[in-house]
Amino acid sequence: MPALSRLVLLAAALLPALLPALVAAAPRPVVVELFTSQSCSSCPPAEALLGELAGEGRDLLPLAFHVTYWNRLNWRDTFSLPEATERQRAYAERLGDTPFTPQLVVDGRRSVVGSRREAVAAAIGQARAERQEGAPVSVIRDGSRLDIRLGAGTGAGRIVLIEFDPRHETAVARGENAGRTVVQANVVRSVRDLGAWTGAAQSLSESPAAGSEAAVIVQAADGRILGAARL
Repeated sequence: MPALSRLVLLAAALLPALLPALVAAAPRPVVVELFTSQSCSSCPPAEALLGELAGEGRDLLPLAFHVTYWNRLNWRDTFSLPEATERQRAYAERLGDTPFTPQLVVDGRRSVVGSRREAVAAAIGQARAERQEGAPVSVIRDGSRLDIRLGAGTGAGRIVLIEFDPRHETAVARGENAGRTVVQANVVRSVRDLGAWTGAAQSLSESPAAGSEAAVIVQAADGRILGAARL
């Protein structure tokens, strides 16, 4: 076999093992979290903007968390999660804010109205400039498992696995959006705390729960994003 062919085969064999390191070496995405509800009449413009951000590339990780407290309006958001409501409540405590929809939290540190394009763009720009790389993270699908690898780094935080669907269309029958079909991007279907990261390298293997895509976030106690990656 020619030497060049052997090198090509060797590179192909090594690529799966090298991929997590290559992914972790890239700048981590800025995490953009929209707290929304199908019953909120102010939310569709914010969800449309989130959909645009989802198409901008892997430098952003936009996620739509559907909260539960709008379900009292005789329409249960089909994707509402108690974990989404709790996550927003935790942000409210950290940021000195009151939960509202559509609220958009950028990199765990800035809260803006999710439909205000200029404010959203400014918050994302600031987050890019201040982006921290404390926890190298990668996540890959290995058969029926999600393999998560964290490199050694600085800081400490919680490891959060988030599974989501890229797109949904929902016909809303009641509530403030009654009669409308709302288009939703990167809809979070599952949120799992996988434990603490304390700066040491570690590997985890998890079974998927819900959602066709997955992301991992490492988040400090004050809300700062220390690491993030997606499939």
